[in-house]
Amino acid sequence: MAHGAVGSLKLTIERLKNSSYISIVQNSSPKIIKLLYKEVCSFQDALEEFDKRRNTINMKMVKTLEAEIMDVVYQFEDVIESYVLDQIHSQSEESHHRDQIHPPSMLFSVDLQNIMQDVDSFIETVKKMKKAYIHELRNPSPEEEEEEEEEEDDDDVVASRINFGGNHEPMIGFSKYFIELRDLFTNNYEDPSRKIFSLDGMAGIGKTTLATKLFQDPSIVSCYTRRAFVTIGPKYLLKNVLLHILVQLNPSLQISDVDGETLAMLKRMVRNSLKHQRYFIVLDDIWDEKLCSALKKLFPDDDNRSLVLMTTRIGDAADIAHDCRYDLPLLDKKESWVLLRQKVFGQEACSFELEKAGKKIAENCEGLPLTIVTVANILSKSEKTTEYWNKVSDEKDSIYYDAYDQMSKVLLPSYNYLDQRLKACFLYMGIYPQRYKILFIELFGLHSLWNAEGIVYSAEQFREKVSQLKMVEMFDLDPCSYYILELSLKNLIIHDEEKSCYSLHSSFWYMCNKEAVKNKFFYAFNCSAGALPEEDLIYQRRLCMQNNVLLALQDVQDSITSASMVRSLLCTGNFHEYPVPLCLEKLRLLRVVHAVTIRFYEFPMEVLKLVQLRYLSLTFNGNIPSSISKLWNLQWLIIGQKLIVENKSSCNMPMEIWDMKELKKLDVGGKKLSDPREGSFLPNLLGLHGLHHQSCTKDVFGKIPNLMELSIVISSSHDNGDQPLSCFDHVSHLHKLQSLACIIQNPTFEAEVVAPLAPLSYLPSSLTKLYLSGLGYPWEEMSKISSLPNLTHLYLKFYAFRGRKWEVRDDEFQRLVYLEIEDSDLVQWTFQNDRCIPNIRVLRILHCYKLKEMPLMFGASLIAVSVVDCSPMAVNCANKLQQDWDDKYEKDKGSVEFYVHSSWDDGSISHDSPY
Repeated sequence: MAHGAVGSLKLTIERLKNSSYISIVQNSSPKIIKLLYKEVCSFQDALEEFDKRRNTINMKMVKTLEAEIMDVVYQFEDVIESYVLDQIHSQSEESHHRDQIHPPSMLFSVDLQNIMQDVDSFIETVKKMKKAYIHELRNPSPEEEEEEEEEEDDDDVVASRINFGGNHEPMIGFSKYFIELRDLFTNNYEDPSRKIFSLDGMAGIGKTTLATKLFQDPSIVSCYTRRAFVTIGPKYLLKNVLLHILVQLNPSLQISDVDGETLAMLKRMVRNSLKHQRYFIVLDDIWDEKLCSALKKLFPDDDNRSLVLMTTRIGDAADIAHDCRYDLPLLDKKESWVLLRQKVFGQEACSFELEKAGKKIAENCEGLPLTIVTVANILSKSEKTTEYWNKVSDEKDSIYYDAYDQMSKVLLPSYNYLDQRLKACFLYMGIYPQRYKILFIELFGLHSLWNAEGIVYSAEQFREKVSQLKMVEMFDLDPCSYYILELSLKNLIIHDEEKSCYSLHSSFWYMCNKEAVKNKFFYAFNCSAGALPEEDLIYQRRLCMQNNVLLALQDVQDSITSASMVRSLLCTGNFHEYPVPLCLEKLRLLRVVHAVTIRFYEFPMEVLKLVQLRYLSLTFNGNIPSSISKLWNLQWLIIGQKLIVENKSSCNMPMEIWDMKELKKLDVGGKKLSDPREGSFLPNLLGLHGLHHQSCTKDVFGKIPNLMELSIVISSSHDNGDQPLSCFDHVSHLHKLQSLACIIQNPTFEAEVVAPLAPLSYLPSSLTKLYLSGLGYPWEEMSKISSLPNLTHLYLKFYAFRGRKWEVRDDEFQRLVYLEIEDSDLVQWTFQNDRCIPNIRVLRILHCYKLKEMPLMFGASLIAVSVVDCSPMAVNCANKLQQDWDDKYEKDKGSVEFYVHSSWDDGSISHDSPY
């Protein structure tokens, strides 16, 4: 977490250096600030060397150094922010006495001379710590033998618990995979070339168990002349991996016989040992895709049906298996109960009363086999009474957290060996309540939070360091989406395609909360991951309220004097309808207040005293006070609105919003934005969201010249009568606009397609993403969109377009890579020829109940198709598309990921169209 701490300090210095309202006194201060910033950037780069050397490091020593770095960085950040804030408060009071009470018009002079000694000392300390850290990475300290042996013993204990049963028992939940793979490995399939398979899934899902059962199966053993099973893990030496393969391929060989050989010789010996042999190699628990590629070159392909099977929790490593990748799923409720019952009772009978509670206990394990067998092990040693089991099933016992603690040896490496830039992002996922589903649309808010916290690259740094990656280019990902996708590919978070959300398994959620406290990253009130002594709250950078907000706030109020250095207050529990006092007086250094889950009936005026605030989100239906401009440091202002039946015409943002020059993102929650005064403009505003359609004027757009993201909200009760709206008429003035969304809230439609409420007009050619919902355009209007030269992503939601037929013509959508259509009355979707939408990569069709025909001739760029809850004929089209694409491209391009789900099959929806 040292990387996240340094990133936070880096952002603090950037704000001090670049603020429109702060002037560094012209003595030695400007030079020292530049030098300080340079050293901090260099320090962050040095920490990222961890990513290149993590497979050989002494993790205990590295974590010790990182903890020391984190403490030093946080202490210095406290010094510099407290000092600057004191100077600002002092000048604000002087200004107030002179009746100059409008901070945005002020320029604060900050003299750092009084803390020069602290700055100099910090720079020297940073240089020493950076040198020590790099030296430790490049020259790892020797491991302590006793600890190594203890860790191995612990791993053996945990590994034994993962076992689903004896070697002769079927694998619960994975029998179909075992049978399918056994048949593949034993049958003489048509293609005799060497095959590489992978088993991919989160820690504790049973990959090693399945691989072991396959490796030991007699029918498979008899098919291969050479076999080896080597467990690698996150920390490895290629030489040791080769040695363990060699001694298994040559039983008469001892490691001591070849330990002195060079790496090149060992590679040659492995290759020669496998030459002209039909071999079966299992590479268990492999983390590094580079190691996969290196080993792949050593395994000869002699067209004799040899086989390599990998198990991994890292998606990039699994991708090396071009022949077949198996993503192992979590167990369902039935499978979970069968496994739990087997582990607790064996061959004994289970009473009906215990079975009822036991099924709920199994369900609480959320399908992860390691959790199930660990909980079962604890249950088997406890009293088997209905009272106790009911208590466990209601999650009123600590058994699950005891299990998660026991599982930490297996789970924790997934966090410890993460890329430095991902560690803070992963822990941040733990701020949400247990089992919380983060909808895809919520990622935009998460992105703003991560930016405000300084834990991710800025857009510029992201383009410089990451944007060249194939995955980023392919999906045109923003930093937040990229980090989330990375965590998903590393099986740390769960991606639910059907529900369009991400979540944490409870075992990882618990680990996030525990590691967050250890790393002073955040502390969650009302969380069951363990209470923190009040005296330790002062070291936490964030306070989080996950469950009952009112009770959690009481905890905050009781401990507020111990949390004076907190930088963020995060309210992530269920939406709270009733007034809640925030009591922020003592949290003077707050930079982030995330309270969009709390409805305020009166604006919380105490927030306006937090001049360090960078990020503010809350839900408030009334008018925002003009004094909001006192928050001159604010860069993210997000105003949620609770939907109620009322006349919203009186809800306006104050004129003073145009004085807040630092704003980067503004979400006005459907409110109107006043026309700017003469000379007012927002040069840094990049995102404007929830804008009332009546505010889409030439005057407004002319004063936000650098805007890149715009979303417009049209109320179904708009007061224009039958006159069409003009919300698109002036969008062309936004020459840098890349993302545009327009949403009609609760739209109503006539039976026939009529003139649209908001006619499409000229859209800027800079647009790359377009999101439309509820507008009801006829498909003929699509020509105004399809010709946009840079459009890559198109989202058509809730009858954005209406009509039975849409034909895509030859020259349309030349750069489109992502298309999503949800809730449409479309019946026939066709292409004029096979050159339409030539670069499409991702296609998602959802809830199109009338759709009978869809194109079958997508190009070679296609990588993913989702068809969810459409008509049976649309499902047939999707299946035909998969077959045709595989026949045409699979050999050269690999297979496309198809996700086809229909609720027609389970009867959960009727066959009648909802429209």
